[in-house]
Amino acid sequence: MIPASTLIKLAAVGLVATTMAACTPKRAVEPAVPNVPPETGGPVYPGGNNGNVGGNTGAAMPGSAQDFVVNVGDRVYFDLDSYQVNPEAYPRLDAQAQWLQRYPQVNVRIEGNADERGTREYNLALGARRAESIRNYLVNRGVPAGRIDTISFGKERPIAPGSSQDSWARNRNGHTAIVSGAQ
Repeated sequence: MIPASTLIKLAAVGLVATTMAACTPKRAVEPAVPNVPPETGGPVYPGGNNGNVGGNTGAAMPGSAQDFVVNVGDRVYFDLDSYQVNPEAYPRLDAQAQWLQRYPQVNVRIEGNADERGTREYNLALGARRAESIRNYLVNRGVPAGRIDTISFGKERPIAPGSSQDSWARNRNGHTAIVSGAQ
């Protein structure tokens, strides 16, 4: 017969192992995001047809928040469990940096978002790292750091309803929101 103290120790070790396994992000194999043509200035999806980036195709007043959204694009997307900026997002972020340099009075907030999978805490941390990755990219392209704030919304502000691969892909994003100084 096994002593009670040994059983308690084994149960504690099992509980710790189970807790650690539950907190470890799973690396699921996901199909690539389909090549959905976005709206002008719309989302940049990994591997997708990203359309015209930075072209003057909208009727928005130059220097306005609408100009930024329509003619530059305000959102980039991330892979599952990743906060690394995708090369497909570089043109969009380069256009954001150029626009922000053209309008030095504008301040922005980078909002990091995640899909619904994972715990609230994990997704808040992941969203924060995504926002910081975008911020670092823009700062490295010459935008003064003092003009960029970051925040994480984790999985709390989805832009695509549902629990499908497409919805999850759209909800894993970083959104650049103009907070002051626009026309």
